[in-house]
Amino acid sequence: MNEKVSKTLKSAETEDWLDLHVVRPFCYWWAVFFAKLDIHPNTVTIWSMIIGAASAYFFASGSFYYEGTQGLIMNIIAILMLCLADIFDCTDGQLARMTGKKSRLGRILDGVAGFTWFVPIYVLLVYRFYHHHTLEFSWLGIPDTEQNVIIATIIVFIIGVISGICGLAGQQRLADYYIQVHLFFLKGEKGAELDNSKRQQEIYDQMTKETPWVERYFQKSYIDYTKKQEKRTPEFQRLLTIMKEKYGSYDNIPQEVRDEFHKNSLPIIKWNGLLTFNFRSLWLFLFCLLDIPVMNFIWEIVGMGLIAWYVNHRHESFCKRIADGLD
Repeated sequence: MNEKVSKTLKSAETEDWLDLHVVRPFCYWWAVFFAKLDIHPNTVTIWSMIIGAASAYFFASGSFYYEGTQGLIMNIIAILMLCLADIFDCTDGQLARMTGKKSRLGRILDGVAGFTWFVPIYVLLVYRFYHHHTLEFSWLGIPDTEQNVIIATIIVFIIGVISGICGLAGQQRLADYYIQVHLFFLKGEKGAELDNSKRQQEIYDQMTKETPWVERYFQKSYIDYTKKQEKRTPEFQRLLTIMKEKYGSYDNIPQEVRDEFHKNSLPIIKWNGLLTFNFRSLWLFLFCLLDIPVMNFIWEIVGMGLIAWYVNHRHESFCKRIADGLD
């Protein structure tokens, strides 16, 4: 990879193959372009949120089976728009590191961008099912009556909510956290964005009435975001507490402890990459093109849920082992 591109990355270790060799180099040139125009990274993030959310309109259309060539084109447009949103979401971080325009709000916006895309997408996928459900009804032998359509749509809506809250939101929140944890031990406290809820609460408490309401709103949401990350990782939180008590400062953690953590974390990071956009979105695209988007909800709950459980279980296990050795 080009050295200039590498300098705009958090770490090559936390990128999957597609991001490292295709997406990130492409985003680098977007970052160069935006830097020349003096566009702030947060502006790029907001564009990403708008484009991703707007793709929901096109995802609401049935694909080729239901609406022929026009439906297929609508779904392809939706896929391209969501990919562009992801490209801009990757570009903002590279632009921030390239220009030095990092900010707390930027970190928060970056964390919620994906949720901004998928909430309207998932809602309109339920709407899509209401209008286009012949395949699922024929497989299950359900008569296509108005009453059955309403009942089935309510069930799909509930599945979609579970998929979005317990699946997408929880899994991406965990994946983001493990990336920052890995960087914390690889590059130190200053080289990562490993936030904690206590510090985020202090920042919120220091805000005044003059602080823009948007910033206060996102900061409040970010407190909840970090609390949920910490709740999912009790053994890692215990390890942090032990290291703080034992070494006084995270900067004083011995290199051999960092090396042991890195050795255990690196293979898990590869699995962790499956919880991020590239692998996840491929399934969404496939199911939408096949005109069975409801299967994306089920896959996210079951398939992606198992991957998230595996990543979390392995990470917590080695954190417990290291903590026990230090305690």
